[in-house]
Amino acid sequence: MKQELISFPFQVIFKPFSSFWDLKYDNKGSMKASYLLIAFTIIAFILQKQYAGFLVNYTDPRAINSIMDIITVVIPFVLWVVANWSITTLMDGEGKFTEIVKVTAYSLTPIVIVYIPMTFISRYMAQEETAFYYLMLSIASLWFVWLLFVGIMTIHQYTVMKTIVTMVLTIIVMGIIVFLGALVLSMLQQIYDFIYNIYRELLFRT
Repeated sequence: MKQELISFPFQVIFKPFSSFWDLKYDNKGSMKASYLLIAFTIIAFILQKQYAGFLVNYTDPRAINSIMDIITVVIPFVLWVVANWSITTLMDGEGKFTEIVKVTAYSLTPIVIVYIPMTFISRYMAQEETAFYYLMLSIASLWFVWLLFVGIMTIHQYTVMKTIVTMVLTIIVMGIIVFLGALVLSMLQQIYDFIYNIYRELLFRT
């Protein structure tokens, strides 16, 4: 089990089609590993902001907030999983909710294995070498998108075009969820202010 916890993420990044097939039909992968990969991704972003070389790090040290770094990883992850599950349920997708979680988490592997070492390598880079830093981060991001695409296509048993449409719709639904969430929070804030003002008015009158 421990060996699979370490080896399967590397299997995913080099053999995504067969690995995601095994994830769906042979029960490979685990939720524990998925949570660890999410945690490592958060750590990767926190380390990047705090320890990347000054030539590539434009973050104001006074503005660093680890809580916000956690939120900027966890919230999009949750939104993606919920939105994709909602869309694919309507579009005859065969993937389960837990499978979407696993696929999305395992797709983050390139981010972890590239961002963390490049953060520390960047501290010793000269100005003309920073292009290599940005190239590696771009490769990691594109690799993540490719793995996510293959994973979604495999677990839902979609064609290439249907997978593309599904992923675009997922992003749109994520935006709708954020908009509705902000709208609900705004309404709750207004209701709270209204009730609080009435309470204060009654308090002053008695």
